[in-house]
Amino acid sequence: MTPHALAVARLVTDLQRLGVREGDTLMVHASLRALGPVEDRAAGVIRALDTALGPSGTFMMVMGAQNDWDWVNERPEEERPALLANAEPFDALRTPAESDVSALAEVMRQTPGTRVSNHPEGRFGARGALAEHLLRDVPWNDYYGPGSPLERFMRADGKVLRLGADISTVTLLHYAEYLADVPSKRRVRRYRRVLNEHGTPEIRAVECLNDSEGIVAWDGEDYFGIILTEYLATGRAAQGVVGNARSELINGADLVAFGTQWMNKHLG
Repeated sequence: MTPHALAVARLVTDLQRLGVREGDTLMVHASLRALGPVEDRAAGVIRALDTALGPSGTFMMVMGAQNDWDWVNERPEEERPALLANAEPFDALRTPAESDVSALAEVMRQTPGTRVSNHPEGRFGARGALAEHLLRDVPWNDYYGPGSPLERFMRADGKVLRLGADISTVTLLHYAEYLADVPSKRRVRRYRRVLNEHGTPEIRAVECLNDSEGIVAWDGEDYFGIILTEYLATGRAAQGVVGNARSELINGADLVAFGTQWMNKHLG
């Protein structure tokens, strides 16, 4: 173990002190830098989560998928299929996690026992008792909306665990965007080259609410960050320190309800 690295057992104790319990279902957003040096680095963080949750618990992370051809979706739509003809196809089991999501996500993806969802835009990884239930049959379009892993997570009484993550990093609020009564929500249509059920590459279009620039034009700070800041100010989340990271444990359904009401008021 690196000198001064935090032991896995210490992280487990910190997680328990924050409120994590065996059998919980968690959505994890973590900054390895904020956590500080940890025994076995990212693998140690995953082991700590596994230990704190026990065999009846589950945790999931958004992974996304590395896509060196994302620039194609900035081109006119009629040009995209031809431009993607030689693109590396998305493979749910082999394509690395999106690099700017989290270094922890890629280590999790490669850790034995992790399940991943088969979607190039909204891919999640999960470990534990509910992993298969959360990730199966992801809707091709609107993959953060009804029938998505986010909806199943919320209905499983899931909690959002934030370990030093950026204030705007709250993937569950994308589900609130689908529930919000906001007129003329912005949508996007993207093209990806993927492996189909027969293992053959094909080009497909996917449509969804605009999950990169927001469902409405919005000036200034990312509204996800504003929503979370205001939610934390209500005192309804458990807050503490895990490792060296300021951390929060948040009831998912309560956050979605709060976020939906905020969007109705400010985006509608």
